[in-house]
Amino acid sequence: MLYRKMKKAAPELSILGFGCMRLPTKDNGQIDEALATGMIRYAIDQGVNYVDTAYSYHNGESEPFVGRALAKGYREKVNLATKLPSWLIKSREDMDGYLNEQLGRLRTDHIDFYLVHGLNQQFWENLSGLGVTDFLDDAIADGRIRYAGFSFHDNTALFRQIVDSYDWTFAQIQYNFMDEHRQAGTKGLEYAAKKGLGIVVMEPIRGGLLARDLKGISEIWQTAKVHRPPSAWALRWVWNHPEVTVVLSGMSTPEQVRQNVALAKTGFADSLTRTELSLFGKVRKELEKRIIIPCTGCKYCVPCPNGVSIPECFEMFNQGHIYEDKEQARQHYSMALGGFFDGIPHYASLCKECGECEEKCPQSLPIRENLKRVEEYFGK
Repeated sequence: MLYRKMKKAAPELSILGFGCMRLPTKDNGQIDEALATGMIRYAIDQGVNYVDTAYSYHNGESEPFVGRALAKGYREKVNLATKLPSWLIKSREDMDGYLNEQLGRLRTDHIDFYLVHGLNQQFWENLSGLGVTDFLDDAIADGRIRYAGFSFHDNTALFRQIVDSYDWTFAQIQYNFMDEHRQAGTKGLEYAAKKGLGIVVMEPIRGGLLARDLKGISEIWQTAKVHRPPSAWALRWVWNHPEVTVVLSGMSTPEQVRQNVALAKTGFADSLTRTELSLFGKVRKELEKRIIIPCTGCKYCVPCPNGVSIPECFEMFNQGHIYEDKEQARQHYSMALGGFFDGIPHYASLCKECGECEEKCPQSLPIRENLKRVEEYFGK
């Protein structure tokens, strides 16, 4: 395992972080605790020392699960990261209340890396007005958290404003070779690094989209002297940036853990050749032609009050276009969203256009409009 340091934090951090937003689940949607625990502990045994969760992940079950998974001495081996649920904060007292609850859920007396979650213009205006930076100072002073950071989903200008507003230790941004110029982007990455902030990267494989073995894309990767699967190329691209400290991977299977742990041994900064880097531009150009709805599957938009499984609708719509196989996509759509597992349909046609989902979407996608496209594509 390779390690990098943040300028304002003491520990050396594994370049691969274990993200706990996409843990394996059973048919009923609950975390497969035995399988997920084995995955996390294997990663830690192989040198991963950064574990990231949040109050809302897995419908609120991720933090309690992580607390149990880090029993038997594993808590002492990792730097634990979780996040203040920004959208739930109505007062200064709420901040302390949620942090104290999280400490209990995680079975720990401190959070190593504590983030203000998913900042955008609305959340930042509310939280800064309520004194979030004073809260962070107090929590550091009394030992409940060690290092303060924020995760971000908005434009570069706001990102710079937030960076300059407080003595942050680190920032967490969405970054991959398809998102160089979206949200914080490369400009935000470089700006934060110059200010001394460590960078944690989420969505390095864009919700799995960049891991697909696609006709026309695979041929581009195969022209390289060193053959790697698409997911490995995506991760190596992010690690190639020396400004990046930790890359989070939301691993869902033991095989993904094994592959990523092995790959992390090669994730040196500035290690890709000029020829290899040129391949990303070619792949980017081809992928931009094929991805119709750029949803990362973060699931911030659910639960939908009308039962629509929004990320899954978009995923299957994109699959039909990417793979040019509408009939197979329709079969998956009917089985997965037709109530096969829970007896309740979750089709796009159930949308009542309330707009609640669009207020939560980190990508600012026109979800209602896109759900209409899904309905037209698959039918009701």
